[in-house]
Amino acid sequence: MTEVTAHHGLFKDTNLHVDDTGGSGRPVVLIHGWPLSGASWSEQVPALAAAGYRVVTYDRRGFGRSDKTRSGYDYDTLAEDLHALLEQLDLRDVTLVGFSMGGGEVARYVSNHGTGRLHSVVFAAAVPPYMAKTDDNPQGPLTKDLADEMEAGLKADEDSFYDGFVTNFFSVDGVLKVTEAQRQDAIALTKQADHKAALKAMESFGTTDFREDLPKVTVPTLVIHGDSDAIVPLEGSGALTHVAVPGSRLHVVAGAPHGFNVSHAEEFNRVLLEFLAS
Repeated sequence: MTEVTAHHGLFKDTNLHVDDTGGSGRPVVLIHGWPLSGASWSEQVPALAAAGYRVVTYDRRGFGRSDKTRSGYDYDTLAEDLHALLEQLDLRDVTLVGFSMGGGEVARYVSNHGTGRLHSVVFAAAVPPYMAKTDDNPQGPLTKDLADEMEAGLKADEDSFYDGFVTNFFSVDGVLKVTEAQRQDAIALTKQADHKAALKAMESFGTTDFREDLPKVTVPTLVIHGDSDAIVPLEGSGALTHVAVPGSRLHVVAGAPHGFNVSHAEEFNRVLLEFLAS
């Protein structure tokens, strides 16, 4: 456990909470989804560490145990945070694994900072290319009405919103695909999210266009997605990312919800480890 200073401010630094298994193995950096924290990778860290990798997780600013800043929830800043982490830990030959919102950090990091430190990347149930449904992005899965509804729900009753969101996160056609204990673990992580940060980050993943970032991804790329994802549907996200990233490979997990790194951890880990070894 450590802290990385992602930004030196005039009055206050921005510190990110980091968990690092250490060791000499090739580093894998796991970037969590909204509104959770690095602890949401609990099913992956032991499997990756047992396979000999150095596993690094961190809490995005505003979430988990990281500093709750007033600003900085745009993807350029979030990618800069990731860049600071890689530089301060001097990580090289890295695989970045971005889940959901975290996939946006992967795309923007490559676009802004290049691939010099990277070995490969993974987009897992990730929000690119562009969530918003617009005239020039008719396949975008997030309509303005749905975005407004989510924002209003979070503002009105945070606890009720997160309870429903986490249930949907782990469900397929109304059927929960994890244990109640696992659902409660995720709800506990949402309690660590700053309210303003959650709203700003929601806006960012819903409105940021990564279509110009993805073609810049030139390292080996895995796109892994559940075919029953109700939060970030495959057809408007992972399937399009696979097309946009030259030479990427796509693995679709049958019957899997959004939170498939928990519900389908065995398949998720197997496919990830196979990709890392290839």
